[in-house]
Amino acid sequence: MYATLIVKFYHYYKEIKKIIYSKILRKKYYRTGRCRCCGECCKHIYVKHGKNVIKDEKVFKRLQYLHSFYTYLEIIGKDETGLIFSCTMQDPVTKKCTIHKNRPGICRRYPQEELFMMGGTLSDNCGYKLEPIIKFEEVLSKLMKKS
Repeated sequence: MYATLIVKFYHYYKEIKKIIYSKILRKKYYRTGRCRCCGECCKHIYVKHGKNVIKDEKVFKRLQYLHSFYTYLEIIGKDETGLIFSCTMQDPVTKKCTIHKNRPGICRRYPQEELFMMGGTLSDNCGYKLEPIIKFEEVLSKLMKKS
């Protein structure tokens, strides 16, 4: 009896969570897993300011005066998406963050689904995964029922 109640509760919990994430928060992915401290996420970074990825070095230099987070970054390249940064707060030997307890919000929220929208991917070594909230099979079955 208790097992049945737990299974039902778990099913309702998953459905409510799916509604909150997809309808209210307008998210498409759940973040699962945990950090493996590989440091790959600190090496090739696109940074958004406002709604756009930073593309201009002059804008970046100005932002360094306004926000301390930008002082942690160095430009390592540029492509069609924008400037590519590397974090200077990563210990080169241990690959760990030297300011981990006080790290910026962008680091605390990594990885976000915006990463995919900007054409980025997670490194093969990354312990995190972004899994779809609504599975492909669910979307396909709803479409099949409509037609």
